[in-house]
Amino acid sequence: MENIEESSPLRITPTVRALSSALRGKRDNVPEPRRENGDRIFPEPEKLWFKESSAKNLRNRDFLSPTTMLNTLYADGQVPPAVMSRVLSLCGSGVLPVAGGEVMGEGLRVRVDRAAAFRAVLAGGATEYLKPSSQRQGCVVLNCPALHPKPNTPTPDTLTLGQLRTVLLADHMGALLRRQGFAVSYCPTLPEDSDIITFLRALGIDWPTAPANWTNEEREEKIQEALENSPYKERETERGRRTSGGGGGGGRKVEEGENEGALRVNLKRVFQEEGLLGYDPSLGTCTVHRDSVSHLAQLDLATADCTVAMATALHVTSCQDEFRQQQMAVLWRASGATHTQRHLVCGPVKTPGSHLTAAQYLQLRRGQMKEASEMKYGDQVEGQTWDDIIRVMTSATVRFELLSTVHTSPVTLDVQREGGVSTKGPRGGVFVMYNCARLHTLFDSYERGVEKGLYPEIPEGSQLDFSALKEEGEWLLLFNYLIPFSELLDQSGQALDCEGGGARVNIKTEQICKFLVSLSKDFSSYYNRVHVLGEPLPHLFNQMFCRLYLLRALRELYHSALDTLNLPPIRQL
Repeated sequence: MENIEESSPLRITPTVRALSSALRGKRDNVPEPRRENGDRIFPEPEKLWFKESSAKNLRNRDFLSPTTMLNTLYADGQVPPAVMSRVLSLCGSGVLPVAGGEVMGEGLRVRVDRAAAFRAVLAGGATEYLKPSSQRQGCVVLNCPALHPKPNTPTPDTLTLGQLRTVLLADHMGALLRRQGFAVSYCPTLPEDSDIITFLRALGIDWPTAPANWTNEEREEKIQEALENSPYKERETERGRRTSGGGGGGGRKVEEGENEGALRVNLKRVFQEEGLLGYDPSLGTCTVHRDSVSHLAQLDLATADCTVAMATALHVTSCQDEFRQQQMAVLWRASGATHTQRHLVCGPVKTPGSHLTAAQYLQLRRGQMKEASEMKYGDQVEGQTWDDIIRVMTSATVRFELLSTVHTSPVTLDVQREGGVSTKGPRGGVFVMYNCARLHTLFDSYERGVEKGLYPEIPEGSQLDFSALKEEGEWLLLFNYLIPFSELLDQSGQALDCEGGGARVNIKTEQICKFLVSLSKDFSSYYNRVHVLGEPLPHLFNQMFCRLYLLRALRELYHSALDTLNLPPIRQL
């Protein structure tokens, strides 16, 4: 039975909610959770169903309500016929069509009407599945402390791998948030034509710049004045023995008379009286140095063009620099800034047996990528085209190495020069880019076949019978990747909205990289097993065209996901 609202893209979350509602029925018929001994506690709706994802389980079910859940809802786990009827006639905005369901040993299994789902997603083009499910509003400033002058502008040779990780993460977060509709700006502004800008551009990072002779003195004076007049400024009579941490690092005792005349701000009073949660209790009295004022002036500049009264400043910092950045955040608040501030903290990057700067690491990976390409493609690896390919593949390698791990966890890199970068096997960025290129090669082959008269042009989707897509890998690609992608894009903005939990914010920044690697494994397995461009026989064309519709949507999915990493697709390898 097919129940699809044509204007609504199919989504996993609305489907799970509808299944839960069908299983629980009207609220009058479902007791409220109780806590007394002996009373049954009924599960939350979102816990009633699980979306399957493994190829093994997808052979016989798409969603499962486990027996343990059924036992909490119904006596002996027996699903009443009326409830089963509601499950089988499921409908609603974004809800996948149900083909059937049955209670087995593991629970209530539901199977989607796959032909209808393929048609709904592919026939009219998959555009709605390649963007966030809803657009949001707001202004986010991505502040990268690693790039602020201290007092000099950092260079690729002074940038650590841990700091490089924060820069790449800020770049990725900016792309994700822009896709969701947020206005995004980056901080700090860097001198154009500086070594650090050239380095960032080699990685595909477009960071804001200003002329080399540009200064931010007016804003610096404004910040200095605001701090001089702040109610949290420490007065002479308050000094005595005190804690100072303004130059970076932890607090230390400062004797009376040291740094006489220096401006000091009591950060502990700021976060206590302003109700700021999650800040280090050891933040004490901060001595305000020039680089601190410069940092705050850059933040003031980055928020100046926000179209909303309240922006969110997301400080993307390494764990080593977290304390220092908490000082800056509270100091900014002391200067009168009322913007929401959150801290995205990255774990360290370890290189056992070696110590490399960011510049040395990029040089190593570029050399390994060139060597691997020459071993595979020989003398053809020369000229501007191959220079561009190697640059993008190197950037992909670096991004996947540093962004595929949960941001709070450490990353361990193999930087032994003999290790090389493989162009084969499921190893991160290279593997992803290679499989994206395979899709482009496939469609180039199809176009050549059309030019030779072997194949007709691809017809409108409404003319195709999508029930021809019966190979298990085809449903895996649709159900695990194309349909869920838009909800994956939603998650970073939703995490910023979460109240409570203090200054730190945890965002699943690794998910896009992991999504692309998993997609590439499943696509590669399918592509190696299935001959998409078959014999040019009319009775085979429908299945071939259905597969081309699926793989065309998959190609656009790759482009959309890679765009959040600022990686252009490689069209041939």
